[in-house]
Amino acid sequence: PDGSTAGIKEGEQLTVEELLYCMLVVSANEACSILAEAVSGSVDAFVEQMNQRVQELGCVNTHYVNDSGLHDPQHYSSAWDIYLITREAMKYDEFMTIVNSKSYTVPATNLSEARELHSTNALISTWRMLGYYYSGAQGIKTGSTDAAGQCLVSSAVRGSRTLVSVVLGAEKVAKDNGSGYIVESFTETARLFDWGFDNFAPRQVLDANELIQEVPVALSKQVSTVAVHPAEDANAMLPKDLDVAELTRTVTLDSETALAPITAGDRLGEITVSYGDTEYVTVPLLAVADVSASRFLLARHGIGEFFSRPSARIAILALLVMVAALVLWFRLYGRNRRYGKGGSSRYRHRAYHGRRH
Repeated sequence: PDGSTAGIKEGEQLTVEELLYCMLVVSANEACSILAEAVSGSVDAFVEQMNQRVQELGCVNTHYVNDSGLHDPQHYSSAWDIYLITREAMKYDEFMTIVNSKSYTVPATNLSEARELHSTNALISTWRMLGYYYSGAQGIKTGSTDAAGQCLVSSAVRGSRTLVSVVLGAEKVAKDNGSGYIVESFTETARLFDWGFDNFAPRQVLDANELIQEVPVALSKQVSTVAVHPAEDANAMLPKDLDVAELTRTVTLDSETALAPITAGDRLGEITVSYGDTEYVTVPLLAVADVSASRFLLARHGIGEFFSRPSARIAILALLVMVAALVLWFRLYGRNRRYGKGGSSRYRHRAYHGRRH
């Protein structure tokens, strides 16, 4: 009863798309519950799925207890987690179309005439309030409660760049002239966008044709090293006053020595570009050329690999023990069985007593 609504009546029939517009354009809480029950059978079951999904997205400071965002001590999130959720949702064109709609007309239903919805986001619509419109803004969603304050997650596009801003806990501040108030979730979002666009720009930090380093090669008589290059060009959003030469490059090889044969394009490691504690990009490193293997070295390596396996060592040790046991057995018992201690009674020598007269 204390939440925003689209005036949906019990028994009224709307499509999923119409309910999504009600939910995302005017924050209709009843639309959230209707969709939750349609998807999962109950609000509680849907909330369980919400908590599971945000964990899959990497959120560690978020826990839901309802589908609307209305205040509950156990219902919370963080700016970073909301960004992660928003980034995933922005992959869907239908979602972006809805959240960037200034208005939407819900067609007449079985219980209501057609109704006009107007966005609660003053960055994209001037219908509710003036003075906050931001050129290039695209959605995304407002939210407010007494406990959470004025909140807004929004995106903005300028040229080839898209920024996402999350502002939580902002206030409504009375104007000095007493003519109204300022909603700081909108003003702070606009300031963040200006700061981001004015102070940062995409810069190329890796060139796919650049030779990064030589990697030692074994099992080849052809060469002793092979060069590696980044798998692709890589750009990063960097401060405009940062010299690219100040970036740190960290190479991590899959193995200290690459084993021939090697085919051009084989992955041999990766390179990470960072500045301070911030990692910007990580790109695989690929071999630039084929490297053939020596048959002799390859065979010798294979034999060495076989005998280095624990199972092979155990088998060889067992075989040696068996051989030693057989040799020992033969020495101790084989001779006696062959000759006997005193010889066989059949061939035993009888004493000669002389000629009988």
